[in-house]
Amino acid sequence: MAKLVRGFRDIFEPQSKNFTELENCARGVFSLYGFGELRLPTVELKELFIKSTGETTDIVQKEMYAFEDAGHRQLAIRPEGTPGVVRAYLENNFTQNAPVQKLYYIGNMFRAERPQAGRYREFEQIGAEYLGNSAPAADAEVILMLKDIVSKFGAKNYKVKINSLGCDKCRPLYRQALIDFLSKEKDTLCENCQTRLEKNPLRVLDCKIDGARFAGRVPTMCLCPECQAHFDEVQTLLKGKINFEVDPMLVRGLDYYSRTVFEFQAGDASQNAIAAGGRYDTLVKNMGGPATPAIGWAMGAERVIMARGEVAAEKPKSVYFVSMDKTCNETAFNLMQALREAGVRTEGGLFDKNIKGQMKQADRCGASYALILGTDELAAREVTLKDLQSGEQKRISFDVLTDEVKKLL
Repeated sequence: MAKLVRGFRDIFEPQSKNFTELENCARGVFSLYGFGELRLPTVELKELFIKSTGETTDIVQKEMYAFEDAGHRQLAIRPEGTPGVVRAYLENNFTQNAPVQKLYYIGNMFRAERPQAGRYREFEQIGAEYLGNSAPAADAEVILMLKDIVSKFGAKNYKVKINSLGCDKCRPLYRQALIDFLSKEKDTLCENCQTRLEKNPLRVLDCKIDGARFAGRVPTMCLCPECQAHFDEVQTLLKGKINFEVDPMLVRGLDYYSRTVFEFQAGDASQNAIAAGGRYDTLVKNMGGPATPAIGWAMGAERVIMARGEVAAEKPKSVYFVSMDKTCNETAFNLMQALREAGVRTEGGLFDKNIKGQMKQADRCGASYALILGTDELAAREVTLKDLQSGEQKRISFDVLTDEVKKLL
């Protein structure tokens, strides 16, 4: 018998309704902020993620599903959304025709991570990217938009952390200070962080093994005047609209971030980030386009649902059509379709089963009422409506069936 691949899962109702609810909530908020949907391909060139996500990141080094196709191209199943958005932005010449773009995406991503609570190898990600705006107001806008989605969905006990990673002017000085500090601790670093020390020391602070023990000990970022002014204004715009704290240890796990970074966290577990993002003002240029400021974020749908708690949505009331004789099947089927076209949730159609089997299925479906059509009813152009809770029943004419059923539901 075929089995599910480890790290993947099937999601049935009612759990799947939590995802639909979150998606609908996000789409509503995106619309209010003027963001339009971009549907991304699942497969991209592997080189796209090496250049953007970063060669030293865990995603590229350990987690990315990559393969060679029949045309000997090195491809990857998308592990995140931002690189694909930037690729689409450049390939469709938005830099010339419409440089300011507010885009969102909803789709599944794939990473070969160790499966655990809230972390699967295939996971749904909802993301937003604001390209072409360097103003601190853009940073504040996307953070508040994320807050609106998370709050309207119903997640409550979360905290927001922000930081600034500076720019190409001030970050090299901090990078060197960090290397000097971490070099003294090199022998105590995990194997991955010993490699990161020279290539990207900021990634050490994001390490699940070493990062926490350096909190409060590492040098703090010394921002240049321009970056400090930018970060100060972001905080000014956020104050009074969202509770947040500045966390100097917050660096994010992707190589392309600069200036503002942020993270929404829920709970105390190691996998407590439910959404995160930041500014990536150099990424478009690094991918072959003109210098273009940009900021964005992504949320893990599973994480946000866990933060709220799964809510089993009440199943809408429905009717179940039962045919007692094969001579009634065609009329029963036609009446079912008429009810559906009128907006009534209607199930049924197991006409090969006897009445006991059909009524049992009506109960399994959670139907509120059964509509029973036998030869007597057919001759009188009526249906027997049975309340499956009380057992009460009555006959209803075909002519008023839709109206009467809609009144009950």
